[in-house]
Order: sequence, then structure tokens, then C-alpha cells
Amino acid sequence: MVDIFDRLKNVKGPLGQYQNKAEGYFMFPELEGEIAPRMKFMGKEVLTWSLNNYLGLANHPEVRKADAEGAAKFGMAAPMGARMMSGQTKYHKELEDKLAKFVNKPSAYLMNFGYQGMVSIIDSLLTRKDVVVYDSESHACILDGLRLHIGKRFVYPHNDIDNLRKQLERATKLAEAQGGGVLVITEGVFGMAGDLGHLDKIVELKKDFKFRLMIDDAHGFGTMGKTGAGVGEHYGVQDQVDIYFATFAKSMAGIGAFVASETEIVDYLKFNMRSQIFAKSLPMPMVIGALKRLELLQNNPELKDKLWEITHALQNGLRKEGFDIGHTESPVTPVYFSGSVPEGTNIVIDLRENHKIFCSIVVYPVVPKGVLMLRLIPTAVHTLDDVNETIEVFKIIKKNLDAGKYMSEEMQSMKVV
Repeated sequence: MVDIFDRLKNVKGPLGQYQNKAEGYFMFPELEGEIAPRMKFMGKEVLTWSLNNYLGLANHPEVRKADAEGAAKFGMAAPMGARMMSGQTKYHKELEDKLAKFVNKPSAYLMNFGYQGMVSIIDSLLTRKDVVVYDSESHACILDGLRLHIGKRFVYPHNDIDNLRKQLERATKLAEAQGGGVLVITEGVFGMAGDLGHLDKIVELKKDFKFRLMIDDAHGFGTMGKTGAGVGEHYGVQDQVDIYFATFAKSMAGIGAFVASETEIVDYLKFNMRSQIFAKSLPMPMVIGALKRLELLQNNPELKDKLWEITHALQNGLRKEGFDIGHTESPVTPVYFSGSVPEGTNIVIDLRENHKIFCSIVVYPVVPKGVLMLRLIPTAVHTLDDVNETIEVFKIIKKNLDAGKYMSEEMQSMKVV
């Protein structure tokens, strides 16, 4: 018999094993100051490209005012209880109605968090007889939701529509045999690579197969489509998206999430999602703040226009200088390099210590061995000067990497203080 605590102390997990070397710098870094393109890291000002503040609403004066007034009027505790028991308010319902209208769905339901919301949606939608088909690059919240599904699931390689067809053939045969249904799950914008789920091609398969489609549009809500209503709007197939899910953590610069669908489906979810039935209602200041954020998102298209101005400048500039940014079709901007994890470590140190650039790095197993990805998130409050400065720095980084500088003894001996 093993003492659970002994095991946890000795086997720290795939990320925890790096805690002693990485915590405070590569993991759990502390950015200080107001949310902005330039913040402080370890006492030094850095140009940051790692905040999901797409439309720049985090410190918009009207948002700050609404947040403050919501807290002053209601406090952070209200409403005190789960919505089903004692936490329902007219403001929660008002936000749901406005969200549903914005994404062109009959009804919507507000949730406390995006991650647990998606897990609970999947858990409550499916029975053991139902079959799920999902994209291999789906977010962790989707994968964790699928872990709760006791029925069969099939995965198709990322955006491989031909393989999706094959999986649908398998899923349809199985569902018909056991009296279940088929649910396809993908994302609107894939948050690491920035490419889009091929919703237009997926909905075409409805001509040949009977299934329902659910998308996680966390990065697409507010950034994609003519009005910002997401990737379904971008492709002109929002009416074919059966269950639309998005969070407030990206374009809305807040906390919370929502799911939108037919009214009867939303009603079913709100009476069956355990993560909402047994959890405290979203606090009133966050609801009041979300109403203001949604209002600004809808009534100020120049915010999305500015986001895309910065995005295009950054991505076109990087491509012009020969950088590989993959197949992104969204503001998410990955920059790929060939190199080892130690080289990637030293690149980040060089960026932060010598060039005052703060961005996230992604290494194996999220990307293949030998691949390094620096992930940039442009926002509406970045400037063209920020873009030009970053591209110039990346040119230096690439030159150093090609010259083997990041494997030199000098770089390996750099100490983080």
C-alpha cells in the first residue's frame, strides 16, 4: 500500500517536475501593473504579447466604471447562492438575452467559468448510447468533458474533413445499432495555432449524416465575423451550429461563459449542468461588467478593426521577414522555430532580459519534438511601434538561434535573479 502524499511528493507530474527551475519565471510569472501592452516583469518594463485582452476592454474607462459601480452597489458576494436556489437575478437574465441575440440563437445560459462549463455541457448532453466525434486539437476542457462520457468517442486528425467523414460513418453505424445520437465537437479558433475549425466543410457533411455540431468559440467570439459574433458568422453557417459556446476570458476581458442554442436545449442544460446547479451564481459585479463589455463590443466596431490592423501588421511583417507563422487565420500568432527545449529556454531569457519582450513559449509535447513556438496575442491597444519593435527583436533572435548562440556556454550559464 502507498501513502498518497508520498506518491505526490515523489511524482510531481509532467509540469510539476520542472517546478524548482521554472516557477516564477517560465511558469506562474508575475506581471505587475495595469493590464496593458507594457507591464513590469521582475521589476523591469516589458512589451507583453501574452494577454487575451483582444479588444483592449480590460482597462477601458467605461468598463472600469461599470465594474466599480457594480461592486459598490451589490458587493462581491451578491447573489448569495446557486442560481437554481437563490442566485437568480434580472441582470443575469438580461445578459443571457443579449448574448443570445448577438450570436443569433434563440436562447443562452450564463455560466461561471468556461472550462468547467464545457466539461458540464458535455457531461449533461450525452448518454452511454451517444457517440462523439471530435477534432484531435480540441481544448483541454473538451477532452476533460469527454473523459466523463461513458459512451464511445472517435477522434479525427486536426481539420481533416475526409477523415471526419470516415469517423462519422463509424459513429453513425454504432449510434444506429445502440439507439443513440452523434455529436461533433470542434473549435472556432484553435487557441495555439490560430487556425479555424472548418465549419463550412463540417456542416456540408450534414447532407450525408445526421449529427449535431457544438463549437467552442472562446477565441472567435468578439474577434471573428462581420459583427464579432464568431467563426460561425465568419463562415456564414451560424444557423448550422447547433450549440454555440464562448467565454468572457478573451474578448470580454472578464470571467464567465455562456452556451447558446434552441430554447428547449438551453432549458435542458440549465436544469442538468451540475457545475452550475451546485455552484454559486456569477457575482453581480461581473454580470454588470459583462453587460457593459458586450455593449462596447457591439457598438464600437472600431475596436475589432484596430485589433485586426495590429494583427495584419504583425503577421504580414513576420511573414515578410521569413518567419513561419503556420496557418493562422485569427489574431493568435504562433511563430515557429526549429530547436531544442534548452534553446527555447534561453530564447525566452534573452527576450525578457535583454530585449524586454514578454511572450509565451510552447514546447513538446504541445508541439512536436524539435519545434519551438513563440505565441503572440495582439490586441487593440497595441501600437504599430510595438509591432515594429517586436519584429526587429525577432530578427535578432532568429539570427542568434541560427548561429547556435542559444546553445553556447554563455547563454546556458545565464542566471535568472
